[in-house]
Amino acid sequence: MTISRRLLLASALAGSAALAAGPALAETQLSFFYPIAVGGPVTKIVDAMVADFEKANPGIKIKSVYAGSYQDTIAKILTALKGGDSPQVAVLLSTDMFTLIDEDAVIPYDELVKGDEGKKWFASFYPGFMQNSQANGKTWGIPFQRSTVVLYWNKEAFKEAGLDPEKPPQSWEEMRAFAQKLTKRDASGNVTQWGIEIPSGGAFPYWLFQGLTTENDAILMNQDGTKVAFDKPAVVEALQYWVDLGHKDKVAPSGLVEWGTTPKDFFEKRTAMMWTTTGNLTNVRDNAKFPFGVAMLPAKVRRGTPTGGGNLYVFKKSTAEQQAAALKFVQFMTSPEQAARWSMATGYIAVSPAAFETPALKEYVTKFPPAAVARDQLPCAVAELSTHDNQRVTKVFNDNLQAALLGTKTPAQALKDAQAEADRILKAYQ
Repeated sequence: MTISRRLLLASALAGSAALAAGPALAETQLSFFYPIAVGGPVTKIVDAMVADFEKANPGIKIKSVYAGSYQDTIAKILTALKGGDSPQVAVLLSTDMFTLIDEDAVIPYDELVKGDEGKKWFASFYPGFMQNSQANGKTWGIPFQRSTVVLYWNKEAFKEAGLDPEKPPQSWEEMRAFAQKLTKRDASGNVTQWGIEIPSGGAFPYWLFQGLTTENDAILMNQDGTKVAFDKPAVVEALQYWVDLGHKDKVAPSGLVEWGTTPKDFFEKRTAMMWTTTGNLTNVRDNAKFPFGVAMLPAKVRRGTPTGGGNLYVFKKSTAEQQAAALKFVQFMTSPEQAARWSMATGYIAVSPAAFETPALKEYVTKFPPAAVARDQLPCAVAELSTHDNQRVTKVFNDNLQAALLGTKTPAQALKDAQAEADRILKAYQ
C-alpha cells in the first residue's frame, strides 16, 4: 500500500470515528430521582427497565438517583430546585402534586403532549389514578407505581379458628368478629397471634385510616386541596372503630403498628390478617410460607379505599430537549408492556386497562388471581388525601391519629385538633 493510500485510509477512518462519536456528543442526559434506598430487588428492576429504554433510545442517557423514602426524595428535590440543580424527571407521591405546583417545579403534561393525542393518552389510564394526577384542568403527573389498600389473610389461621379459609370478612363487624376468633393467647394471657394489624406508625397512618373513612362514606378533602373534613361524625366513628380494635376488643396491638414490620408479623404468624398496600403483593407471595388470600377492604356504608403510590413528574428547569426525552421516558415506563412488567415484578397495580390485556399479565393473573384484586377495587376507590402544603397537613393529621390510637386523646378531640390546625395551615390557599 502506498503512503498516499495509507493517508487516505487513515483520513477516512478518522472521519468514520468522528461520525460514530457524533451521537454521543448530542446525547441528552436526564437525571431520574427514584424513591428508594440504593440496593435491593426493586432497584434492579428499575435499572433493567432504564437499560432497556436506553437501548431503544441510544441518544438518551438516564442517571438514576436512588434518593431514600418518598419523604427524603421530595425534600432532596425541593432543596435541589432552590440550588438550581433540579432533576428532569422523578417518581414522587401522587399527593405531592399540589406541593410541586405551588413550588412551580413541574411542567403539565398538556404542554408536552397537546390536543387529541394528549387527551387520548391521559384517558388510557385508570380514572381512579388520575384523580391524584390532575388539577386546575391540567395533568401534572402520570401514574407509575400506584396502589390501593387491600386485606391479606392467612388461610391456615382461618381454618384453625373454625373460619372458612376462602371467605375474608365482608364488613366491619365481620372483621371484628373474625379477629376475635383469630387472636391467640398463651397460658399467661400474652398474645401470640393478633387477629388484625392495620399499620399506624411512620408516615402513612392517614392512608390506612382513609380506607376506614371511605368505607364510612366520608371524603377527607375537597378537589382543590384547600379544605379538609377531619372532624365530621363519620370520620370520628371510623377512628373510634380503629381505636376500639386495640383498646376495647383487644384483637389488635393497642400501641402503634409500624408500616415496615406488618408484613414481617404476617409472615411470622404474629397476625392473621393485615391491611397494607397491594405494592406488598410480590413480597407476600415470595415470603409467606402458608396459603394466603387477598381481598378488597371490608365495607361499612360502602366498599372503599384510597389510591396511593407514585407518579412520574417532569420538571420545568430542563431544556426543551430534556423535556422531550423525559416525555419519551415516561411514555416508555408507563406503556402497557412495561406497566405489566412492573406490576408482575412488584405487586403495584398496572396503571392502564391495556396493560391487563397484554399476554404476559393476562397469563400472570390467570395463574395468580390475587393480582387482580386491587384492580377490581378501583371502581370504589377515591383520591388519596392531598392538599396544598400537604406535608404539614398530613403530619398534623398523622400526629392526632396516633394520639388517639395511643390513648392520649379521644378520637373526637384528636380530630377536632387536627381540623383546627389544618384550617390554619390552609387558610392562605382559600
